[in-house]
Amino acid sequence: MIELKHLQQRRGNVPLRIARGHFATNHSHINYYIDITFQKTRLSEAKTTAYALVSHFINDTPVDTVLCLDGTAVLGTCVAEELTKSGFRTINAHQTIYVLEPEYNANSQIIFRDNVRPMITGKNVLILMASVTTGFTAKRSIEAIGYYGGNVVGVAAIYRNLDEIAGYPVRSVYDISDLPDYASYDYKECPYCKQGKKLDGLVNSFGFSAL
Repeated sequence: MIELKHLQQRRGNVPLRIARGHFATNHSHINYYIDITFQKTRLSEAKTTAYALVSHFINDTPVDTVLCLDGTAVLGTCVAEELTKSGFRTINAHQTIYVLEPEYNANSQIIFRDNVRPMITGKNVLILMASVTTGFTAKRSIEAIGYYGGNVVGVAAIYRNLDEIAGYPVRSVYDISDLPDYASYDYKECPYCKQGKKLDGLVNSFGFSAL
C-alpha cells in the first residue's frame, strides 16, 4: 500500500492527500497519485470542498445542471446547494439545480437517456470532476453536452493543472501552484519507463490499485 501524505497547503480546511511515484491512468503516466476519496464520500469534507469551489465562481453565471464525473455525485449535491445559497441563477422551471451522473456506452462515450435529456438540452451545465490533468475526459464531456444541445458554463475540480479546456475556464480548490512538480506524460515518452522504473500502481476515478 502506498503512503499518502497531506499537502501542507490547505484551502478551506480541505486537505489534499498525495503520494509520489510512477502511476498509470487510462490516458497517461503521472508522478503523483492524488487521493480525493473523502472529498467524494465524506459529507463534511464534501461540504467544505463545495464551499471552497463555489467561491471561485461569479454568481452572474447561470447553472442549471451539475454533471458529476469521477464519482463526484455527493460533492455535486453539495456544490448545487452552495450555488443555490450563493444566489446563482437558473432557468429551470422549479428554480432548482439538477445533479446528474453520466452514462457510458460500450465505446466509453457519454450518453443521456430520453428521461434525463431535458436536464442537458438547452441547459447551462457545469462539469464537475475529481481532477483535471490531461483534459481528455473534460473534452469528451464538453463534446457530449454540445451534442445533446447543452451549454457548458465551466469545469470545476478539486485539483487541476490546466487553466482552461477547449476555451472553458477550469476552477479548482487546488492547482498546479500547490503541486508544482506534478507531471503527466504520454506513456511512450514517460521518463520513468525509459529509466526502467516499474509502475507503482494503476489509477482511475475509483482510486488506486498497487502492482
